[in-house]
Amino acid sequence: MKKIIKWTIIIAVLALAGYWGYGQMKPKAPAEPVMEEPQIISFPVTEETMVSTVQVKGKSEYGRETNVYAPFEAKVESWNVRNGQQIRKGDVLFSLEQKAIRQQLQQKEAELQKKKLEREMKEFTLNQDLDNASVGATEAERLKVLADQENARLSSQLEEVNSDIERQVMADLQDKLKKSTHRSPDSGIFLFDSTQQTQPQSVTANQYIGKIVDLNSLRFVALVGENDVFSIKPGMAVEVKLPSIKDLKLKGKVLEVAKFAETIAQEKQTSQTPQFKVIISLPKNDRLIGGLTLTGDIVTKRKDKAVVVPKLAVMTEEGNSYVMVDKGGGQIERRDIKTGMETLDKIEVVSGLKAGDTVVLQ
Repeated sequence: MKKIIKWTIIIAVLALAGYWGYGQMKPKAPAEPVMEEPQIISFPVTEETMVSTVQVKGKSEYGRETNVYAPFEAKVESWNVRNGQQIRKGDVLFSLEQKAIRQQLQQKEAELQKKKLEREMKEFTLNQDLDNASVGATEAERLKVLADQENARLSSQLEEVNSDIERQVMADLQDKLKKSTHRSPDSGIFLFDSTQQTQPQSVTANQYIGKIVDLNSLRFVALVGENDVFSIKPGMAVEVKLPSIKDLKLKGKVLEVAKFAETIAQEKQTSQTPQFKVIISLPKNDRLIGGLTLTGDIVTKRKDKAVVVPKLAVMTEEGNSYVMVDKGGGQIERRDIKTGMETLDKIEVVSGLKAGDTVVLQ
């Protein structure tokens, strides 16, 4: 009997140990996932000023430039201007050699005077012959005198024509002599032609010497594509920035919008979209010079007191726009809206919402 009780106890202990061990080694059932409440992002409906802009990029250029050319071929006697010098209208820029011109002028004057004296001598001789032939002259002699008189008259006319030509040549030489002292046609900064030697020792006829730029005519020249050109109009405000001077922001206005696209090389015409030139005014500023890279935001549309919501809160279904409105107390309803202006991140609501409403994104 004692043995039976003993073995019963041993078996019970072993059973309990085995059950405990099985419980430890048995894989646990996966925990039930906890369903989180869907997060709701809310946005207030606001009333603000909406601005639509077109971004442009270009360079600063001088709108008023006067080119300077050499009047004729000659050696340069003296230069009175340096590159980058401020000049006024009428200042002497350079003087060309005058010696050869003066010699030609003196020679032409002498030739003209000589021809005048020769003509007067012929007229005097002819008159003498006429006087001598009038007394006791035969018919043949009188006819000869008349023929000589007619020849003299025609010769005189021809010589007068030649004299007129000579006088014109002299007038051209006088004008050339006057232009040899070349004066500035305008006021501004003088810049020599960068492709040639500064202050050349000799020039050819109509050679490009340089230009005079008006510093007060600085403007912003930008290029825009065909998608933007029709939304830009003269008079629109522009905020101008300089990438090289981060803290400088300027106010300008659109002066001119080109009606024709810029000329593009034939090989690029198929790969590039048409570009149109836009001229923008620039205010006076000491840090502005020609050739700077500029960017600008042209304000094409502006609306005050517009009802505005973030773009991501507006949904579209079959061409109709709608938002989800938080009515409070956990109530959310769909509401159709009509939209207006759009910017990069906001959209105007023309009807369906008012300032103070709250829209949500689920």
